[in-house]
Amino acid sequence: MRAVVLSGPGPVENLEVRDLPMPEPPPGWVRIAVRAFGLNRSELHTRLGLAQGVTFPRVPGIECVGVVDKAQDSDLPEGQQVAAMMGGMGRTFDGGYAEYTVVPRGQVIPFRSDLPWDVLGAVPETLQTAYGSLTVGLDLRAGQTLLVRGGTSSVGLAAAALGRDLGATVFATTRRADRVDGLRAHGVDHVLVDDGSIAPRVREIRPDGVDGAIELVGTPTLPDTLAATRVHGTVCFTGMLSNVWTVPDFYPIGYLPNGVRLTGYGGDSGDLPADVLQAYLDRIAAGTTNLGERRVYGLDDIRRAHDDMEHNRAVGKQVVVI
Repeated sequence: MRAVVLSGPGPVENLEVRDLPMPEPPPGWVRIAVRAFGLNRSELHTRLGLAQGVTFPRVPGIECVGVVDKAQDSDLPEGQQVAAMMGGMGRTFDGGYAEYTVVPRGQVIPFRSDLPWDVLGAVPETLQTAYGSLTVGLDLRAGQTLLVRGGTSSVGLAAAALGRDLGATVFATTRRADRVDGLRAHGVDHVLVDDGSIAPRVREIRPDGVDGAIELVGTPTLPDTLAATRVHGTVCFTGMLSNVWTVPDFYPIGYLPNGVRLTGYGGDSGDLPADVLQAYLDRIAAGTTNLGERRVYGLDDIRRAHDDMEHNRAVGKQVVVI
């Protein structure tokens, strides 16, 4: 089989497409014939040497979609459409950047859909992260206000769509003025061009601040996101598009505005119920949910895809179709 192998931390040249032996699933694992996989910042961190617990060489990829190819002692029949994500994929064992991958059954979510694979490949990890951030991280309710810091990222677009579906008024940020119209077309109520200080503009529209915010940029913008949130509101730290995720010399009383809550979310496949995934795919197929933009590549384009991710050239989800 063909697979992308990361020889070690470094530049995109360390990603090589190689021929590897077909992997055999041990008991309790499933072999998936991969049809598509999404790219994630987590894999960029792995390539840059910022991820912990990774051994090399490694086939990266924390998610994929495809069909069951072999599953001994499993409830999943061959040919079943499935998504797989997290649980060590692409870090402690080989992941989704391949024609075939083997994963534990617990990391596999079955579904049925006639959507094309490039669409299906854009969904699993993005949906899991956005859904978990809104539900577990924020407990967002209908009628509330939501700020998405990093609105043109794939998770940001999904969070905005899910927030609107929940009945929230959605604010979202972008650093580029040429992406404002796209966010408005996506259903965002208030689009803010992010110059590093958006809290005053949020409060011009919502004087008390927003009810909930998802921080996707990282710790450089987190204080400003907290300042845009009301007393007893919640900020969920989910992403780190800036590649910065720690706060040096963190002093909570000085860092957190009075009464503003800070949570975090970093979920797993078990946090995405199969019925939620199926319902989301059905709504995409029906045209009632907007997946947002995506950029599609082939397996041989993996270096270009990673370079686009590293330099923030892509809007929405990047997907490799096999």
